[in-house]
Amino acid sequence: MKIVVLTKQVPDSGLDRSLSADDFTVERASASNVISELDENAIEAAMVLADADPSGVEVTLLTVGPDHALETIRKALSMGPHKAVHVQDDAIAGSCAVTTSAVIAAALGKLEYDLVLCAAESTDGGVGGMAQMLGARLGVAAMSGARKLTVDGNKLTVERQTDDGYETLTATTPAVVSVWDSMNTPRYPSLKGIMAAKRKPVETMSLSDVGLAPEQVGAAGATSAVVSAEPRPARSAGQKVVDEGEGGAQLAQFLASEKFV
Repeated sequence: MKIVVLTKQVPDSGLDRSLSADDFTVERASASNVISELDENAIEAAMVLADADPSGVEVTLLTVGPDHALETIRKALSMGPHKAVHVQDDAIAGSCAVTTSAVIAAALGKLEYDLVLCAAESTDGGVGGMAQMLGARLGVAAMSGARKLTVDGNKLTVERQTDDGYETLTATTPAVVSVWDSMNTPRYPSLKGIMAAKRKPVETMSLSDVGLAPEQVGAAGATSAVVSAEPRPARSAGQKVVDEGEGGAQLAQFLASEKFV
């Protein structure tokens, strides 16, 4: 089985993040960049399958991003994947989720895959629709929000979280599956894995390599754009209630005014 795992370099969500003053895109060049958190769960899901069948499963990372995304590609490779593909082109900057899915789908068209694994959402955009968009573009099944994945030959079974419990979906390969962090606990890279990652092949592709023109992506091809942004307001002091016999009533009144009850 050939598995492709989508990974993305994003600004660290635990630190302050900012937008470019020119076009309100996420400022990445000066940020502390990391692998998008749920991508590690997708990598772990792939490696669990590879560990169970070392000779029969090949795991490839696919990243779309600037040249410095190579830093996180190497870190992701240290978790065990065999190789990586990096789609890097200045024209991609400013792409929305829809045009990014076009780039990824075009890149996947140049690769061999049975299963594409990705995060249910990224920690920067949080759109949460990449699996569905790729499924539509590639003409394959897309199963989103998996908390459990079972592979039996070319049959995939996914257990999916819902508001009322969970549901079970099945499909045959090729397919796209997005995962939540409830699926697993990502492994820590070992020293051996870190050293091996430095030697693993990373193929670089441009837009022309995947068959797309610059005007199809980036800000020019984007279907949405941020037109204004304001800094997060400073946290204000909370409302203090001194209980002089009416504290319970005041609390109930406050909860009702905020539509909590």
